[in-house]
Amino acid sequence: MLDFTFDIIRDYLPLLMVLVVSVMLLGLAHTVLIRHGESRKSSPLFRQLTMVLLTIIAAISVTLALPIAETSRSELLRLLGLVVTGVFALSSTTFVANAMAGFMLRSVKSFNLGDFIRVNEHFGRVAERGLFHTEIQSEDSDLITLPNLYLTRHPVKVVRASGTVVTCKLSLGYDIPYYRVEPLLKQAGSDAGLQEPFVQLLMLGDNAITYQVAGFCTEVKQLLTLRTRLRKAVLDQLHGAGIEIVSPSFINQRRISEVDVFTAPPRPDAGMADDSGAPEQAIFDKADRADKVRALEQELADLKAEIKSNDQQSGMDEEDKVDRQTRMHQALERVKHLENILRVARENDDDK
Repeated sequence: MLDFTFDIIRDYLPLLMVLVVSVMLLGLAHTVLIRHGESRKSSPLFRQLTMVLLTIIAAISVTLALPIAETSRSELLRLLGLVVTGVFALSSTTFVANAMAGFMLRSVKSFNLGDFIRVNEHFGRVAERGLFHTEIQSEDSDLITLPNLYLTRHPVKVVRASGTVVTCKLSLGYDIPYYRVEPLLKQAGSDAGLQEPFVQLLMLGDNAITYQVAGFCTEVKQLLTLRTRLRKAVLDQLHGAGIEIVSPSFINQRRISEVDVFTAPPRPDAGMADDSGAPEQAIFDKADRADKVRALEQELADLKAEIKSNDQQSGMDEEDKVDRQTRMHQALERVKHLENILRVARENDDDK
């Protein structure tokens, strides 16, 4: 009996020791990497892959420590390898696709941590970027995890760090003249703290005119606050001026005479309003800057070609040579000026 007990202990003692050591090491690794690892700067992907690798090593160690025949141990190892291979094979499509999408997003650099982004119905601020997923924090302070493959398959709207446009839409009746509404909405934009506020008439509906007041916000971190502030300012301005904001389906029965007509009176100073302060120049500033840079580059190339062609000319009289030298001097000065402008423009683009 004692010999039998001793044989069992001798056969299963290595297995018990490996099990105890494996459980202790996995528990310690989970505590260090997962629970307390978030406070460190290590990547979540690195922590998760390390735990997977340690678990596989522990499973192999337990298999090797089993008190069975060598052939059976080889079969178990082969079975374990097939299981692991099958798991990776079944998940490889999504796994690899998300990894490649993560590499693509990092190379494109369309957004960074802290940026506001919108993907379909999801809107929030980027809180974490991993190899397989991107985590954003919504307006409700909830965390939304989006696979990187999802971000590459759908358009991503990124709020520029240098500033964005904050808007507010509303509908007013045709009996309220637009030239009375426009200054009130612009003042609301100024009161909300927006820069260069402007007003657009988006649609002439069957029952109401749809207006949009907008302005530039340079503090994108206060985007949600400025949106609410703008709506409050619109209410204060229109209600303060005695203008009703009601739904087009609102029914309000009033006594009217036969001579009453539901049209707004004409503008006192007939004619179109001055569009010198149109917002397109500020809205499409990047496109305008790119177009100007392209025009300057084309002018620079033309000047260099002209200088090169004039250097190759010969057989001119003294008067023509003096005139050519004057033109070449002006062209060289212009080339230096253009090169300096383009250099500054490229440096500014790199800083943004």
